[in-house]
Amino acid sequence: MFKTKITLASIGLATALCMSAPASAQIAGASIVGVTTAESIQLAYGWSAKKSILGKTVYNDAGQKVGKVEDLIVAPQNNVSYLIIGAGGFAGIGRHNVAIPVNQVNERNGQLVMPGATKEAVKQMPAFEYAKDTARRDQFIATAEKDIALARVKLGEVQKKAGEAGTEVKGKLDAQAVALEADVKSVEAKLGDMKRASASRWHDFEAEVRLALGRLHKSFESAKG
Repeated sequence: MFKTKITLASIGLATALCMSAPASAQIAGASIVGVTTAESIQLAYGWSAKKSILGKTVYNDAGQKVGKVEDLIVAPQNNVSYLIIGAGGFAGIGRHNVAIPVNQVNERNGQLVMPGATKEAVKQMPAFEYAKDTARRDQFIATAEKDIALARVKLGEVQKKAGEAGTEVKGKLDAQAVALEADVKSVEAKLGDMKRASASRWHDFEAEVRLALGRLHKSFESAKG
């Protein structure tokens, strides 16, 4: 089964935070590109990562400072986002970043509050560490190459069917094969640019590879039908 999705191997291209009520934040998911008018209205009342979250202090429900929000992470395989909070000083164990689901942090009177965040509870939380960037690059490339290989197998199947099909069906199959082959070559070219880039610059090519993989996925699904 062809598995290329927007969420391939790393973070998703777009996840929006919105608030369903003054005291909670939620993920605004969508099955279409962009957002609907209703979702845009919701977003106007949501949390801005830049203005409302990053660098802000998080308190527990006793008013104690737990730590500052260092980052916001969008998980690659689902619709949950996490706040990365530097809570080492609060827990008394030096540097200790922890990952907290966004929906476990509320806004109260202009402050971010994490109910139940006692020192002992935070101390028991596993420390959050970023995956090594080179490992994520290698995983991204490996996944893309797997998708290319699957697409090439499908291309061969479509070309074979086109060669055996009657006149009425052949035209449709030929068009599918041409589109699929063009998208395969596009992904290969953009992935090649990424591979040739230095380890510190591979992110410069990530968005283009993702877009090319998205087009390849559509062509693959069309060829399946």
